[in-house]
Amino acid sequence: MEQLSLDDWIAREATPFSVDSPRTFNGAVDKVIASLGDSVELLGFGEALHGGKDILILRNRLFQRLVETHGYSAIAIESSFPRARVVNEYVAGRGPASYEAVQDTGFSHSFGRLDANRELVEWMRRYNADPSHRVKLQFYGFDSPTEMTGSDSPGQVLHFVLDYLASLDGASGQEHRERIDRLLGQDSDWENPAAMTDPTKSIGLSPAATALRIETEELISELRVRRPELVAKSDESRYLEAAQYASVARQLLNYHAALAGKSSERLVELLGIRDALMADNLAYMVSHERGRGKVLAFAHNNHLQRGKSQWQLGTDVYTWWPAGSHLNEILGYAVIGSAVGVSDANGIGQP
Repeated sequence: MEQLSLDDWIAREATPFSVDSPRTFNGAVDKVIASLGDSVELLGFGEALHGGKDILILRNRLFQRLVETHGYSAIAIESSFPRARVVNEYVAGRGPASYEAVQDTGFSHSFGRLDANRELVEWMRRYNADPSHRVKLQFYGFDSPTEMTGSDSPGQVLHFVLDYLASLDGASGQEHRERIDRLLGQDSDWENPAAMTDPTKSIGLSPAATALRIETEELISELRVRRPELVAKSDESRYLEAAQYASVARQLLNYHAALAGKSSERLVELLGIRDALMADNLAYMVSHERGRGKVLAFAHNNHLQRGKSQWQLGTDVYTWWPAGSHLNEILGYAVIGSAVGVSDANGIGQP
């Protein structure tokens, strides 16, 4: 078999384009989408480094083309699942009146401060405000409610589920709330940043946290057992959203339990739980959009690739199954990775 250099392969196989040239850019996107076929419901687009301006601009142009020409109705980014709800309200023309009101509360990892994310959200809001666009766009975050510096309390996601249940059955909702609130304690105890590096600082395996995991399972069980009744009293979309929040709460509690663990595989377990939850969230989003359109997911390459991911930290190398590997098993899924040529800010010189 002929071995091509990278330059030769690019010259033979690649489709050149410029983001500044709508003709070449749109042509390149159309060619890629045509090659995927109709079975792909979720397209992943990976970035090699977080926060690069050029790749974010490229993502925005890609999403616009996918919406305008290829039937995409939603974008999901590597940001907190529960936080993104307030951004989606803004995109829909409801809730906050300005982007500044959602740029911190609606994103994790400080991603709301990036100019390209503002551009994306404002474009989606303008698109949805146009009455000629029958299908309105949805904005999602598919990351777990965790940061590298700490992990959220499960209180927010559990209270979302409890509010849903209480709106339909006040007595049952109140009963669950009393038992759960008694175990939750203070958010600050869950969100202690020291727990990321010191398991003894985590409360994830405390008696209260262990009991809370059982209470969460009982809440999930009630939602599942009473599904026909709850859907009839609300609607399927509200029910499925509450069920997904309950699933996020379960996995977040598992994450906190892993934080408190002392296994040599602790970090691998944390990475795996996070990516498995990412995959679950994206599967929910694809299901929610089915019949409306397809979904573009944007995140670091490590989360979207279909094979095992690897992270080197000092002399240690950690491997785990990323979200893309899970999604490849259950959905029509394709992914476009990206690479960085030169980045002075990150110490990456000319190849």
